[in-house]
Amino acid sequence: MSLAMHLMRHEAPIAFARLAAGEEPAWDWRTGPLTSITYTDSETSVVCAFDAVPAGVVKQGPLVGFEIAGPLDFTMVGVLSGLLEPLARQGISILALSTYDTDWILVEADRSDDAAAIWKRGGHTVAPARLSGGAA
Repeated sequence: MSLAMHLMRHEAPIAFARLAAGEEPAWDWRTGPLTSITYTDSETSVVCAFDAVPAGVVKQGPLVGFEIAGPLDFTMVGVLSGLLEPLARQGISILALSTYDTDWILVEADRSDDAAAIWKRGGHTVAPARLSGGAA
């Protein structure tokens, strides 16, 4: 078994959108638990709140974001591999995205419970990103 990780599940639906190379989003893409824009020679990719993406824009989702509790030291090897291999064996597609401090795994909403169950069986912790409770 790989190192046990703690994953924080963000319930706000996330989209993965595609625009033409060099195109800037014409909407407020800086919304949601995770936002990112990536430019390549062949496309512009946007990760943002699912509801922010206007009709007519090519997108995947809704996706559920699982954030690995960090910060993760850059020298840690195999973190994503240990979390993603069990999902691949069950046919669960993902989008992995890294920030400076940690990694995010985006899973189609209709498979997110399956992913969480697989991780829990593997010894990992999956908990809501925002814990609710009584008054302090």
